[in-house]
Amino acid sequence: MPKLARWFIKAGMIYFLISFIMAVLLKAGGLFQLPTIFMTLQPVYFHLFMVGWVTQMIIGVSYWFFPRYRKGQPRGREQFGLAAFWLLNAGLVLRIIGEPMSVVHPGVAAGTMLVLSAVLQWLGGASYVVMIWPRVKSRELHAER
Repeated sequence: MPKLARWFIKAGMIYFLISFIMAVLLKAGGLFQLPTIFMTLQPVYFHLFMVGWVTQMIIGVSYWFFPRYRKGQPRGREQFGLAAFWLLNAGLVLRIIGEPMSVVHPGVAAGTMLVLSAVLQWLGGASYVVMIWPRVKSRELHAER
Protein backbone atom coordinates (compact mmCIF):
# COMPACT_ATOMS: atom_id res chain seq x y z
CA MET A 1 0.00 0.00 0.00
CA PRO A 2 1.42 3.43 -0.91
CA LYS A 3 2.47 5.68 1.96
CA LEU A 4 0.02 8.45 1.02
CA ALA A 5 -2.89 5.99 0.96
CA ARG A 6 -1.89 4.86 4.48
CA TRP A 7 -1.84 8.48 5.66
CA PHE A 8 -5.36 9.10 4.39
CA ILE A 9 -6.71 5.82 5.76
CA LYS A 10 -5.06 6.20 9.18
CA ALA A 11 -6.21 9.81 9.49
CA GLY A 12 -9.70 8.65 8.50
CA MET A 13 -9.71 6.00 11.22
CA ILE A 14 -8.58 8.52 13.84
CA TYR A 15 -11.35 10.92 12.81
CA PHE A 16 -13.83 8.03 12.87
CA LEU A 17 -12.94 7.24 16.48
CA ILE A 18 -13.15 10.91 17.49
CA SER A 19 -16.48 11.38 15.69
CA PHE A 20 -17.87 8.18 17.24
CA ILE A 21 -16.92 9.37 20.74
CA MET A 22 -18.37 12.78 19.95
CA ALA A 23 -21.65 11.22 18.74
CA VAL A 24 -21.99 9.29 21.99
CA LEU A 25 -21.28 12.43 24.02
CA LEU A 26 -23.75 14.49 22.00
CA LYS A 27 -26.46 11.90 22.61
CA ALA A 28 -25.55 11.71 26.28
CA GLY A 29 -25.66 15.51 26.48
CA GLY A 30 -29.37 15.46 25.77
CA LEU A 31 -29.89 13.04 28.63
CA PHE A 32 -27.66 14.67 31.24
CA GLN A 33 -28.32 18.39 30.63
CA LEU A 34 -24.78 19.25 29.55
CA PRO A 35 -24.01 22.94 28.92
CA THR A 36 -25.60 24.47 25.81
CA ILE A 37 -22.21 25.15 24.24
CA PHE A 38 -21.59 21.41 24.19
CA MET A 39 -24.77 20.84 22.21
CA THR A 40 -23.63 23.29 19.51
CA LEU A 41 -20.89 20.87 18.46
CA GLN A 42 -23.16 19.05 15.99
CA PRO A 43 -21.49 20.72 12.94
CA VAL A 44 -18.06 19.70 14.27
CA TYR A 45 -19.26 16.11 14.59
CA PHE A 46 -20.65 16.22 11.06
CA HIS A 47 -17.36 17.49 9.60
CA LEU A 48 -15.29 15.00 11.60
CA PHE A 49 -17.44 12.18 10.27
CA MET A 50 -17.94 13.26 6.64
CA VAL A 51 -14.64 14.98 5.84
CA GLY A 52 -12.45 13.28 8.42
CA TRP A 53 -13.70 9.71 8.10
CA VAL A 54 -15.69 9.21 4.89
CA THR A 55 -13.85 11.56 2.53
CA GLN A 56 -10.36 10.56 3.64
CA MET A 57 -11.16 6.86 3.44
CA ILE A 58 -12.51 7.33 -0.09
CA ILE A 59 -9.45 9.30 -1.15
CA GLY A 60 -7.02 6.83 0.45
CA VAL A 61 -8.63 3.76 -1.08
CA SER A 62 -9.06 5.36 -4.52
CA TYR A 63 -5.43 6.52 -4.50
CA TRP A 64 -4.41 2.96 -3.72
CA PHE A 65 -6.74 1.04 -6.07
CA PHE A 66 -7.49 3.20 -9.11
CA PRO A 67 -5.76 2.09 -12.33
CA ARG A 68 -2.11 2.97 -12.76
CA TYR A 69 -1.31 6.19 -14.58
CA ARG A 70 1.97 5.18 -16.22
CA LYS A 71 4.97 3.04 -15.34
CA GLY A 72 7.24 5.90 -14.23
CA GLN A 73 4.48 7.59 -12.23
CA PRO A 74 2.01 4.81 -11.36
CA ARG A 75 -0.19 7.07 -9.23
CA GLY A 76 0.30 10.34 -11.04
CA ARG A 77 1.70 13.48 -9.47
CA GLU A 78 2.00 12.76 -5.77
CA GLN A 79 2.43 16.44 -4.83
CA PHE A 80 -1.30 16.94 -5.53
CA GLY A 81 -2.09 14.04 -3.20
CA LEU A 82 0.10 15.52 -0.48
CA ALA A 83 -1.56 18.90 -0.98
CA ALA A 84 -4.97 17.25 -0.71
CA PHE A 85 -3.99 15.54 2.56
CA TRP A 86 -2.57 18.64 4.23
CA LEU A 87 -5.22 21.05 2.96
CA LEU A 88 -8.14 18.81 3.97
CA ASN A 89 -6.71 18.21 7.42
CA ALA A 90 -5.72 21.84 8.03
CA GLY A 91 -9.22 22.91 7.01
CA LEU A 92 -10.76 20.31 9.27
CA VAL A 93 -8.68 21.39 12.27
CA LEU A 94 -9.67 25.01 11.65
CA ARG A 95 -13.31 23.91 11.55
CA ILE A 96 -12.93 22.04 14.85
CA ILE A 97 -11.55 25.21 16.45
CA GLY A 98 -13.66 27.79 14.62
CA GLU A 99 -17.10 26.24 15.02
CA PRO A 100 -17.21 26.34 18.85
CA MET A 101 -15.40 29.69 18.78
CA SER A 102 -18.16 31.15 16.61
CA VAL A 103 -20.66 30.29 19.35
CA VAL A 104 -18.58 31.35 22.38
CA HIS A 105 -16.97 34.44 20.82
CA PRO A 106 -18.90 35.27 17.64
CA GLY A 107 -17.18 37.80 15.46
CA VAL A 108 -14.81 38.43 12.62
CA ALA A 109 -12.07 36.08 13.87
CA ALA A 110 -14.37 33.07 14.14
CA GLY A 111 -16.06 33.85 10.85
CA THR A 112 -12.72 34.24 9.10
CA MET A 113 -11.56 30.93 10.54
CA LEU A 114 -14.66 29.15 9.22
CA VAL A 115 -14.29 30.70 5.77
CA LEU A 116 -10.59 29.79 5.66
CA SER A 117 -11.54 26.27 6.77
CA ALA A 118 -13.98 25.93 3.88
CA VAL A 119 -11.46 27.32 1.37
CA LEU A 120 -8.73 24.93 2.54
CA GLN A 121 -11.07 21.94 2.35
CA TRP A 122 -12.23 22.98 -1.12
CA LEU A 123 -8.63 23.34 -2.29
CA GLY A 124 -7.87 19.91 -0.82
CA GLY A 125 -10.76 18.40 -2.76
CA ALA A 126 -9.66 20.15 -5.94
CA SER A 127 -6.09 18.84 -5.46
CA TYR A 128 -7.47 15.33 -5.16
CA VAL A 129 -9.46 15.72 -8.38
CA VAL A 130 -6.40 17.03 -10.25
CA MET A 131 -4.37 14.08 -8.94
CA ILE A 132 -6.90 11.31 -9.66
CA TRP A 133 -8.45 12.60 -12.91
CA PRO A 134 -5.77 11.17 -15.26
CA ARG A 135 -6.28 7.73 -13.69
CA VAL A 136 -9.99 7.69 -14.57
CA LYS A 137 -9.78 6.58 -18.18
CA SER A 138 -11.14 3.83 -20.32
CA ARG A 139 -9.38 0.50 -20.35
CA GLU A 140 -8.21 1.00 -23.94
CA LEU A 141 -6.28 4.15 -23.03
CA HIS A 142 -4.51 2.37 -20.19
CA ALA A 143 -3.49 -0.48 -22.48
CA GLU A 144 -1.62 2.00 -24.69
CA ARG A 145 0.70 3.15 -21.90
